[in-house]
Amino acid sequence: MHVGVAWFLGVSAVLFGIGLFGVFTRRSPIILLLSVEIMLNASNLALISVARYWGEQSGQVFALVVMAVAASEVVVGLGLVVAMARRRADLDVDSLTGLRN
Repeated sequence: MHVGVAWFLGVSAVLFGIGLFGVFTRRSPIILLLSVEIMLNASNLALISVARYWGEQSGQVFALVVMAVAASEVVVGLGLVVAMARRRADLDVDSLTGLRN
């Protein structure tokens, strides 16, 4: 059985939707970071599947760049979460203004 590019794009759309739902509904910064990571991985899946379909390498190279951006986003995000956790115990996203002062 041959799996076409439409299946991969469908899975990518479902993953992106799950990540988007997590970003809009959750208040925890850790869950927000995980949801953004799911969205970035969904975009990587779409890039690689389309690049494979067209027989080019540019989508795969761009997916590597997205992975590097995702890794740096996790480092900065987790650093902010640790800094906020050291200052106070409340990590509600709506009230994260403590690092401004």
